[in-house]
Amino acid sequence: MPKLSTLSLGAVSFSLIASRSVRAMTLALVCASTLLTAGCASLAPSVPVTPSDGTSVEHYRGRFAVRYEQNGEARNTYGNFDWQQNGENATVQLLDPLGQTQAIVRENPRSASLELPGKAPLTGPRLEDVMHNALGFALPVGGLRYWLRMQSAPGSQASIERDPQTQRPTHLKQDGWTIDYQAYFDSAPLRVKRIDLSRDLDGSPLAVRLVIDE
Repeated sequence: MPKLSTLSLGAVSFSLIASRSVRAMTLALVCASTLLTAGCASLAPSVPVTPSDGTSVEHYRGRFAVRYEQNGEARNTYGNFDWQQNGENATVQLLDPLGQTQAIVRENPRSASLELPGKAPLTGPRLEDVMHNALGFALPVGGLRYWLRMQSAPGSQASIERDPQTQRPTHLKQDGWTIDYQAYFDSAPLRVKRIDLSRDLDGSPLAVRLVIDE
């Protein structure tokens, strides 16, 4: 399977003078070839929030691209994401490049669900199984909340490699996933800007790229 890193991004100009329908079609085509560096259909910066009760709220906004196999055929999907983590409760919204909702994932220690446009929420014992059955791929939401913090998730073995000069994490392996930290923001505190995730489960490869907008 081609690596996700082969996707590249050029500059995108939004100063197109045309009809509204032509602008929308053109933007979708440009995003398909220019998703994964900066500029295309980006969302607002992530904003950390601290509620009055002291609970930590994390907010990530950015872009995603997924390569996976379904029924033996290579497939890919891409778009924007909006991730809100309030303590143990996560809400992840996936949108297409034009801003239309593709799916909403909700997970907490007691339940998990997947919402598709115009359909009742889907539930099951394991969120990853529900996502895979509905979308053809599954994001490791439970682990990602820790991996985005550059930490291993509790409850299972993990290995972390760090840059010997900066001590920033470069690779993390856990629960069958390989997490590559590709870029960081040039600010304090340290925050990841881009991570690539991959796994091969029962001969079905899956690769995910997340780019977080500043």
